[in-house]
Amino acid sequence: MIPRFQTRLGTVLLFLVPVGFPASAQAPDATSSPLREIHAVGEKLLTEAHVVAITGLTPGAQVSKNDLQSAADKLVQSGLFAKVSYNFQTKLASVFVTFHVEESPRIPVYFDNFPWFTDSAMSDAIRAKCPFFDGTLPEAGAAVDQAVDAVKELLASRGVQGSLEHTVIANPTGEGNVQKIRIDGAALQIAKLEFSDPALTASKAVQQHLSEILGKPYSRMTIDLFLAEAIKPIYLQQGFLRAKLGPAEVRLAGDPNQKLPSQIPVYVPVVPGDIYRWQEIRWTGNTLVSEFALSALLGIKHGDVADGMQIEAGWDRVREECAHRGYLEAKVDPAPAYDEHTHTVSYSVTIHEGPQYRFGKMILTGISPAAERKLHAAWPIAAGDVFDKAKFEELLAKLQTHQEQVFGELPLHYDNVGHWLQTDASKGTVDVLLDFK
Repeated sequence: MIPRFQTRLGTVLLFLVPVGFPASAQAPDATSSPLREIHAVGEKLLTEAHVVAITGLTPGAQVSKNDLQSAADKLVQSGLFAKVSYNFQTKLASVFVTFHVEESPRIPVYFDNFPWFTDSAMSDAIRAKCPFFDGTLPEAGAAVDQAVDAVKELLASRGVQGSLEHTVIANPTGEGNVQKIRIDGAALQIAKLEFSDPALTASKAVQQHLSEILGKPYSRMTIDLFLAEAIKPIYLQQGFLRAKLGPAEVRLAGDPNQKLPSQIPVYVPVVPGDIYRWQEIRWTGNTLVSEFALSALLGIKHGDVADGMQIEAGWDRVREECAHRGYLEAKVDPAPAYDEHTHTVSYSVTIHEGPQYRFGKMILTGISPAAERKLHAAWPIAAGDVFDKAKFEELLAKLQTHQEQVFGELPLHYDNVGHWLQTDASKGTVDVLLDFK
């Protein structure tokens, strides 16, 4: 019977399978035995070969129990695996080991300020050190450190010096998070921003916006946020709902082996796509607000140009209408369906209302008892009533700009009002917290 032992690493689970062998067959312990086979099960994005390579074990090598434990530790420390366990057998004086793994979530890598290289060149450099690399990494772990080291070596090959940092941030161009890698202290600036669409170049509005980014330190994140916040809305308002901007490119003339100029020209390819018109909308999940009322909140009629900014504002108004009725955590999930033949768009919208909240109590800090009495008298929602967020925001606006409408002639001095809504889903109540400073 193979002896059992406990791991010293809390996140690694070990289990050993009892196997009958001759008395001379011993499990690897302080002594070592030749490793005959290594297997992995449970991998999804990775291959068995990738898992085995990370363990550092090789068939034919002499291994002990400590070596197997160390291999399992390496898997966990890589950050690529949420759970790791293993079992082994000894047979004919050789060791057979199987690692059971559950992979960790991975997020895309975002190379921020490296104009010296393309993304593909940087990915190739990482892949040379980390064969499993597919453009994604875990949020932390040795795999991330190895990827950063690979980028550092690539930069050194061009004589670029500087410390690298990596941070998990919200994706500036999509959903979820990204693993941003950037070099600190690179003295590069955005000299100009050119677009493939001549309409943007001729637009006075665009030229005015360019002053917001020109001269700023070169950063893809800065550029991507600029495109999303200043340029994309120009297309959305005209019905170009599927316009594609970027990715931005650095186009340098001259010897690529020479030092980069400090002023970086940036080129943005743009594919506007088609203009779409509004077809129809279908609602599900709404219990208190009719489909007619919800559609009216969008303010778009059949055949109208589908103004993307107006559509987004419409979803906000739907959420506000839900909050007006006490559904403070309502979510609006729109799913567009594009008809490429007629160039129209229809939406199927699901509303997840969540719990309906009623007013609990109001907690005030930073004002006198006399001012508290005035504020309680002006508060528009009775305890136990459905919480109307619109009424709350109306009162909040008075406190910020017209405090005399709440406090009358009572002398009161404050610069701002901190405000929080503290919900209790189990009770279906919401408390209001106001802090006067």
